[in-house]
Amino acid sequence: MVSNNCGQKRMIHQSSVIDPKAKISKKVKIGPFCYVGPEVQLGDNVELISNVHLEGDTKIGNGTKIFPFASIGTQPQDLKYDNEKNSTIIGNDNIIREYVTINPGTKGGGSQTIIGNNCLFMISSHIAHDCKIGNNVIIANNVPLGGHVTIEDSVVIGGNSAVQQFTRIGRLAMIGGMTGVLKDVIPFGLSIGNRNYLQGLNLIGLRRKKYANQKIMGLDKAYKEIFSSKKLHENLSKINGEYKDNELVNEVITFIEKDKKRPICSPIE
Repeated sequence: MVSNNCGQKRMIHQSSVIDPKAKISKKVKIGPFCYVGPEVQLGDNVELISNVHLEGDTKIGNGTKIFPFASIGTQPQDLKYDNEKNSTIIGNDNIIREYVTINPGTKGGGSQTIIGNNCLFMISSHIAHDCKIGNNVIIANNVPLGGHVTIEDSVVIGGNSAVQQFTRIGRLAMIGGMTGVLKDVIPFGLSIGNRNYLQGLNLIGLRRKKYANQKIMGLDKAYKEIFSSKKLHENLSKINGEYKDNELVNEVITFIEKDKKRPICSPIE
């Protein structure tokens, strides 16, 4: 243990290097051989198991647990990066497993990488610069996210998948293992394939969230109409107003129309 300036004891192993400028809660646990840089902030009950490297303007929220050989806040892997000011913001109660890497943002993407609460990042997953990740996200082993990727709440990405830069994945979507995600995945979508396509809706996830069967059935009907042909926006115009009382359908429509330049993952190959 080592003492802070107030005489209170934190559980910090003597082999770890903690910059005196780092802002560390009185309730942290830092195991052996960790490094915490001068701009790092650690909230209450953060635990660094051992051999964890934290640098840059990095904020780790309360209750987050980081396992050995994770590296957070180091220089982004972007050749355009020019030592500009940037940051990494990680929320509360996340689990960051061994060999996970999380890079800060760049000026081309708002200079921030942001992660929400209650996420699980399994072994050797990579979160690139300027990614925006919501709450309750699960990213399995060996999954890299390219730069500027947006992952909405409650998404699950299966092991050994890869997500191309700038891709969006909507809320409660599920990506099967070993999927190459090149196109945006709608909320509630179930996507698989060497080059991803939609297999259907994540019906199990919707039921676990306790959505009413009537809402799910309406979403399923709208899904078939939206993807009845490759002319998505024309199909959307045909159902305009038909599902105005179904928030699930409206969420899918809003997602598709938000960025019309992005390709949308489709069941039609």
